[in-house]
Amino acid sequence: MPAAYLEAHRSGRLAESVRKSLEWMRSCTLCPRLCGVNRLVGETGYCRTGSQAVVASYGPHFGEEQPLVGRRGSGTIFFSHCNLFCLFCQNHDISHGGEGQPVSPETLAEVMVLLQEQGCHNINFVTPSHVIAPILQALPLAIEKGLTVPLVYNTGAYDRTSALRLLDGIFDIYMPDFKFWDPEASKRLADAPDYPERARQALKEMHRQVGDLVTDAGGLARRGLLVRHLVMPQGLAGTSSVMHFLATEISRDTYINVMSQYHPCGGAVGQPDLGRRITSREFEEALEMAHREGLHRLDERHRHWITLEL
Repeated sequence: MPAAYLEAHRSGRLAESVRKSLEWMRSCTLCPRLCGVNRLVGETGYCRTGSQAVVASYGPHFGEEQPLVGRRGSGTIFFSHCNLFCLFCQNHDISHGGEGQPVSPETLAEVMVLLQEQGCHNINFVTPSHVIAPILQALPLAIEKGLTVPLVYNTGAYDRTSALRLLDGIFDIYMPDFKFWDPEASKRLADAPDYPERARQALKEMHRQVGDLVTDAGGLARRGLLVRHLVMPQGLAGTSSVMHFLATEISRDTYINVMSQYHPCGGAVGQPDLGRRITSREFEEALEMAHREGLHRLDERHRHWITLEL
């Protein structure tokens, strides 16, 4: 199964998406924040990112889900800044602090090709929602340099469906993290009360584009949707509702990683409901919620960081 963007490049669809995404940056509406700043001349909005993507780090990563990691790793590119402001972010220095360096489209293309040359099975863009345009701008250059592996859109799911449509036929794999179900929790924990509705719309659009996760004979992801959900203390993530939504409005064949590794970081430290790791009971209850909804493609790699029962 060839990467989708190769045909998009041949047909001109990729070039059109590049043009549109750059035009949107002139009065930026690429994400739900709708800041309206002219990022092409260096103005910055909520994501604090101008015309160039800021890269914190890149390299083969072996901590991702097995269909992405395989034997030689997922080629991750970690972007700085974010369009969410999660109180408990475990990458605080990157997402809040902006640690990293601005890169040109040419440099970003070279990074993609380098990761492929190192044997990575895919190119995994981590926190890409605010840098859709720079990614698309770099992609034709990477294709001309020989890029062929699948692309992964690894997002917090605070995405506009209209922006995601710019990626239709270009990205092979979507990996959203459905964080919260309740608007009040989203407002408090990520400064985004509209996050639940935006995430639901985004997941529907992602699934429309790529369908359920498809793997090759070696178990490597080639195309499709892979959902992450971080279980939080005291049910703050709304796990039961998230699982019901995935089963009834996306697909019971959704590949999902129910994650146990929440631990208090940043502003979550010391807070009564956020200042502890989850318990084994909370995690097992989350797994049961998934099974009860008929979700059966559960990743097995992230069952750690669990505390004793309280």
